[in-house]
Amino acid sequence: MPARPNILVVGSSNIDMVVFCDRLPKPGETVLGGQFQMFGGGKGANQAVAAARAGGAVIFLGAHGADSFGTDARERLIKEEINVDYFQCVQSAPSGIALILVDGVTRDNLIAVAKSANETVGSVTVSSAHAAFVAADMIISQLEIRGGAIKAVARLCHELGKPFLLNPTPSRPLPERIYESLHVIVVNEHEASDLSGKADIKEAMGWLYAQGCRNVVVALGAEGVTFADETKTGFIPARKVEALDTTGAGNCFVGWLGIGTGEGLRLEEAVERACHAASVAVTRSGAQVGMPFRHGVVAGR
Repeated sequence: MPARPNILVVGSSNIDMVVFCDRLPKPGETVLGGQFQMFGGGKGANQAVAAARAGGAVIFLGAHGADSFGTDARERLIKEEINVDYFQCVQSAPSGIALILVDGVTRDNLIAVAKSANETVGSVTVSSAHAAFVAADMIISQLEIRGGAIKAVARLCHELGKPFLLNPTPSRPLPERIYESLHVIVVNEHEASDLSGKADIKEAMGWLYAQGCRNVVVALGAEGVTFADETKTGFIPARKVEALDTTGAGNCFVGWLGIGTGEGLRLEEAVERACHAASVAVTRSGAQVGMPFRHGVVAGR
């Protein structure tokens, strides 16, 4: 594998509007919040930034509106040296917006994402980026874009023999053929249960593996990560840190896992390094700005 893997990220871009609260409100309740901040976000863009800072040569495929939010999102990715040739501007929809509340004590969050230009990323968008797929060593995607786009990504990866890492969040049912195209699936425990119909994590992982996923990774939050491939099942405990903001931690993990896999690391090695990176990310505010750089993670192992 190349020293600097070529990573294609297909996904969403949002602006995160964040309010840090003393506590999260209950349904119907108003809570007077504290500090308000805006950050670059969206699962796809977050994972692209994570992968770029981890050392990858990254191309981002997505869409933004013809508004200042879209211009800002594009400029942020360019500053990270991410190729935005396939980050298209659409006139028919606004750029993505995510409203986020962060608990000031537990650092848990609540997130709502509005309909936006992300909804325009479909199979035609994906097919038009054929050259980017050919050049990629690893393709990463999530489910904040249309189902047709995910099917097209899976089809192209299968046809070209490219490894596909899917982070199926927000959780929704997936066609069987998508599972068969996956080199790695990364889910949290709730998504594992939703997809498999199994409450037990080991049973859920077994189900996902049986569908054709060659490598199954389940993030267990502050506990750590469990994983399985054709040779073993293992667990990597999370590092104990003082969390400031958990927004984007999962995306950090996915981006770093994609880089590790693209570099040819064994799954266990890639998971361990991605866990370390995510533990650094939660000590910082903001999804994209909080992503750690490679030298800080590798040197601190």
